[in-house]
Amino acid sequence: MTATAVIADEVALPKKRSRVLAKFLKNKSAVLGAVIVLFFVLVALVGPYFAPYDPVKPSFTSIRKAPSALFWFGTDELGRDLLSRMLWGARASIMAGVVSVTIAIVLGVPFGLVAGYFGGWIDAAISRATDAMLAIPFLIFAIALAAFLGPSLTNAMIAIGLSAMPIFIRLTRGQVLTVKAEDYVEGARAIGLPDFWIMARYVLPNVLPPILVQGTLTIATAIIAEASLSFLGLGQQPPNPSWGSMLNTAKNFMDQAPWMSIFPGSAIFLIVLGFNLLGDGLRDALDPREQ
Repeated sequence: MTATAVIADEVALPKKRSRVLAKFLKNKSAVLGAVIVLFFVLVALVGPYFAPYDPVKPSFTSIRKAPSALFWFGTDELGRDLLSRMLWGARASIMAGVVSVTIAIVLGVPFGLVAGYFGGWIDAAISRATDAMLAIPFLIFAIALAAFLGPSLTNAMIAIGLSAMPIFIRLTRGQVLTVKAEDYVEGARAIGLPDFWIMARYVLPNVLPPILVQGTLTIATAIIAEASLSFLGLGQQPPNPSWGSMLNTAKNFMDQAPWMSIFPGSAIFLIVLGFNLLGDGLRDALDPREQ
């Protein structure tokens, strides 16, 4: 690559980023998704510091109180303030989604990169193992792993991450198969650059956009999975709150205290909607065919 080409790429990159940002900001649903996600992230980060009550301390004089000026979201079956538990539960639920997807990307992308770039028996072995994992429904696989590892939020995140890993292996492999046939990769091979340098410097940066989009969408799936595991007693353990564990408790009081399920259920719905809108917006903005 000549010096002129390098300078041209450096000049073009900021312009491309500006076009991507401008296209993203024009998409109202994507901006709405980003605002929803940012709101819940801020709630998870700073909300617990503003919680009006201890989220795990019971109060037997305030059992199942309806929402009021004293308890904005009402109280649960042990008299604990639901608003405080929602604020603390946001941290557990969002962390579960982000950490799970991080595990899936960190483990899955290298396998997909190696399989797509080298091909041959390496590709065959990784692809067959991936197909076997994908044959098991995602949530069933996560439940089985969480039950094997033991009930806790940490084990639930590991189980969800391992269950989502095949998605990123297959996606990365498919993208690498396309990128490695490009002229700049062939040119790097021709001048004798090491394979791992080519993968790190030329292949991986060009397959990251679809991985970023898939990661954003998978966070929404991971949050639902964590809520499902907590609902089954395999995630966050009492008395520590998460939105899923709060729903697990609320199912026993649907008639007497419907607010116990309305607020955590609505929070899960909104955060999943936000990540889905954000992921769709990123996919449209990063689509090279529309740049």
